[in-house]
Amino acid sequence: MPQLPFTHFLNGLFAGPVNSLLNAVHHPAADPGAPIANWFAMEVLVVGGLIVFFLLIRMRLSAENPGGFQHMAEMIEEFIGGESAQIIGHGSEKFTPFLTTLFLFILIANLIGLIPTMASPTAVPAVPLGLAILAWFYYHLNGIIKQGPWHYFLHFFGPVWWLGPLMFPIEIVSHMARALSLTIRLYANIFAGDMVTLVFFSLIPIGLPIVFLGLHVFVSLLQAYIFMLLTAVYLAGAVAEEH
Repeated sequence: MPQLPFTHFLNGLFAGPVNSLLNAVHHPAADPGAPIANWFAMEVLVVGGLIVFFLLIRMRLSAENPGGFQHMAEMIEEFIGGESAQIIGHGSEKFTPFLTTLFLFILIANLIGLIPTMASPTAVPAVPLGLAILAWFYYHLNGIIKQGPWHYFLHFFGPVWWLGPLMFPIEIVSHMARALSLTIRLYANIFAGDMVTLVFFSLIPIGLPIVFLGLHVFVSLLQAYIFMLLTAVYLAGAVAEEH
């Protein structure tokens, strides 16, 4: 794929420092003139947009006269907070900021490809994989913090001690498969949605593509929700009191 305008802009500003960094880790860019890939530039844009969104909310925060941004933020926080409370239970509120940020990042990353001159970073395998690894480490880390390293390690052997040698490899494979499942589900759905929308806009530019555009918006929202929901489920299992 050719460079997107925003990618070209970033490469013009940061190609030198990025090349130096890549050479320092012995991984030189395939094209030194454009070391920043489209998917990374889109991630930067999404993160920048979220930072601006949160700053606007913080600057206009008001209990007496809340604005549109604050209403939207409160709706999202209440929805995700309610979901995490149902799944995780007591103490779920401390995970709500992470789950909310994860949901919003994935949603915007899924939808940004609908804007001309933009592309969905989640349609590139590296981005869903990075998000899945982040979620994977996050729930394990919180499980270790809550249960302690030894007790958290023991839960991989299951509740029946004599089945432990059988359960341990099964649990390890199961947990590794979670990251793979999160990656493939998000990548496959967004990549397919982008391709279908692009094909129909190319063949029939008026009318029918609007249907697929709406379908792509729905799939983008659904996949962001599923990713957040599964992360909450994994968190619930990691911090459960019965471990």
